[in-house]
Amino acid sequence: MPLLFEPYTLKGTTLRNRIAVSPMCQYSAENGVINDWHRAHYTALARGGAGLVVVEATAVSPEGRITPADTGLWNDTQRDAFRPVVAAIKDAGAVPGIQIGHAGRKASANRPWEGDDHIPEDDQRGWQTIAASAIAFGGGLGKVPKAMTLEDIARVQADFVSAAERARDAGFEWLMLHFAHGYLAQNFFSRHSNQRDDAYGGSAENRGRFLLETVRAVRKVWPAHLPLSARFSVIEFDGQDEAMLTEAEELIRAMKAEGLDFLDVSIGFNTSEAKIPWGPGFMGETAGRIRRQTGLPTATSWYVGTPETAEAMLQKGQVDLVMMGRPLLENPHWPYAAARALGVQKPSWTLPAPYAHWLERYRAA
Repeated sequence: MPLLFEPYTLKGTTLRNRIAVSPMCQYSAENGVINDWHRAHYTALARGGAGLVVVEATAVSPEGRITPADTGLWNDTQRDAFRPVVAAIKDAGAVPGIQIGHAGRKASANRPWEGDDHIPEDDQRGWQTIAASAIAFGGGLGKVPKAMTLEDIARVQADFVSAAERARDAGFEWLMLHFAHGYLAQNFFSRHSNQRDDAYGGSAENRGRFLLETVRAVRKVWPAHLPLSARFSVIEFDGQDEAMLTEAEELIRAMKAEGLDFLDVSIGFNTSEAKIPWGPGFMGETAGRIRRQTGLPTATSWYVGTPETAEAMLQKGQVDLVMMGRPLLENPHWPYAAARALGVQKPSWTLPAPYAHWLERYRAA
């Protein structure tokens, strides 16, 4: 059996294979509430055979949305709307997960297909953004955020806790904290966006404080038997990679001590000057280093598009799971195609029985 199709157990949760659906924003919610689009979308991904389905980045507060059409978990109406999605994912044999986060200085933006830029100041659809420091993204071309006060920090961390409680009560079994991609938590950790001179700025320990405190607070309300994970940007490809990796490893070890169970290793996207070496499985080496140096199980995504690339990353011990996005949008039944390509016996049974029955019967004929 290829490693890609071996079950994976973490805490009290077992995935049927090592394929995880990466959180991908659909920008299709209304007032943070999901709708028929999301229900069909996540059901299809779960029926496609992945072991873990992580619902898109879901805002912990209205100001934490990337766009006005983001999903949210700041009220009970939003929580209740997720319950049928959770049930559908589980009925299809996958584990339901969700990513919660705050967009920080990248908030108040238009949907990607409507410009992918900040909503103009005079547009009532927009709002004041907040961040570690009053530094705009993109060389000063974006909207300048408000530097957060200590009261703002405490409020946002409380929002993370409330969202985690709602995720728990909706039935999700895997929680991912969004500490990546230039959003709020990454604003604190990155030297590109944090120029504070208080306990949340300056040294690596101070810049990591917001993330560490958030993990600690969320762990108190997230069930001990369920995995608590984070997507964390450990590298920017900005010419200072070794220094950032060393700082990230120290912070990850501290978060592990506070109860973090799993890490999805990603890129910063916190500076427009990065030179990212795009290519098949290019984040594998970095994920493997984090896995070795911190002792946390890892995943990563970014150009893990073929069964061979995914299997090689697992065989090398770089990751425990592979996070996949675009390949599963192109073909929700990618796990079935991968099972055939890697020589799994009876690959049809990576799919739900009503599909596998037909495929197995008539393939044999």
